[in-house]
Amino acid sequence: MRPSAIWDSFVAVMRKEFVHVRRDRATLMAALSIPLFQLILFGFLDQTVRHVPTVVVDQDRTSASRALVEQLEATDTFRVVLVTSDPGEARERIVQGRAKVGVVLPPDFGAAREGAAPGRHASILVLIDGSDSVVSSQALAAVNGLAAKVNLDALTERVGAAAEPVFDAHPLVLFNPSGRTANYIIPGLVAVLLQIVATLLTAVAIVREREKGTLEQLLVTPVHPLGLMLGKLVPYLLLGMAEMTLILLAMRFAFGVPIRGNLVFLFAMAVVYLFALLSLGLFVSTRAKTQAQAQQMSQLFILPSIFLSGYIFPVSGLPWPLYAIGRILPATHMVEIMRGVVLRGAGLMDLLPNVLALMALSAALLGLSVRQFQKVTA
Repeated sequence: MRPSAIWDSFVAVMRKEFVHVRRDRATLMAALSIPLFQLILFGFLDQTVRHVPTVVVDQDRTSASRALVEQLEATDTFRVVLVTSDPGEARERIVQGRAKVGVVLPPDFGAAREGAAPGRHASILVLIDGSDSVVSSQALAAVNGLAAKVNLDALTERVGAAAEPVFDAHPLVLFNPSGRTANYIIPGLVAVLLQIVATLLTAVAIVREREKGTLEQLLVTPVHPLGLMLGKLVPYLLLGMAEMTLILLAMRFAFGVPIRGNLVFLFAMAVVYLFALLSLGLFVSTRAKTQAQAQQMSQLFILPSIFLSGYIFPVSGLPWPLYAIGRILPATHMVEIMRGVVLRGAGLMDLLPNVLALMALSAALLGLSVRQFQKVTA
């Protein structure tokens, strides 16, 4: 074959492919936007924990206890959201997920801190939520660092005095005291795995009917759009529930992760969560032209759900635009619910904000998918 013929073939096929890529705008946008989105996420994500919600149980109410509260906030790691005298309030807030740290100051803290109680150290109890390993490890390091700084300052002021510590912090890691990675990772992983399977399966549901030519046959039958969408959802919903059952069994018996909360409540939340995911998948399916395009579009929702939900990175390290995006993703609330129920034994009232947000998102996504389907079939 002549070299010129090879060159002409190469140029002709290359032009054809460029035309194909230019016309397939959805695939082109997905190919360009996914790497760009990943770059933005990894560039802005900061694993440094800041402003951890903290409850201070001040049973002393002296200038020394108030000074310690100011020192806690000055570390930039803690953000005091409540000062109370009830120790039970700190644990309750941690179970609810509204606080990650509780600092308990005893009634004699001020006297011991000022040296009015000879031979005694000023001691505090620090309760740390162990269901979030990143936050707990950095909060523990910050508490120990603060205690070391207070002791160093005191020793510097007392030149020639006995080199004894004047301040003790006793940390107590709740719910995951051993710091097992599986206890932290697997409950959140359940939400992520359900998202991947449910969204990808339903993302091709409508577009598959369109490619096979059976969508027109459905449209000429007296089928209501909502009934059609629900009929598409229920088989995948049952499949998702079966998958969740298998994952929970593996989590409990293969990986030894205890389930402290109510399983009925957990499965009820899984149904709501799956409805949100399946509705999202059907919305993608009504927008896509091909099955490959539907799978690419679904990736645009799966990636943010992994990175912005708090499953891997703490949400406290997100800039506010990414934090706001994370709050409207169903996975964010399901990760909180999974960790709350499995690790902290939280119930409905403890997780009510996440439950209401998940139900609202599920209803909104189902309505959006039905409306989009009506536009497509109009």
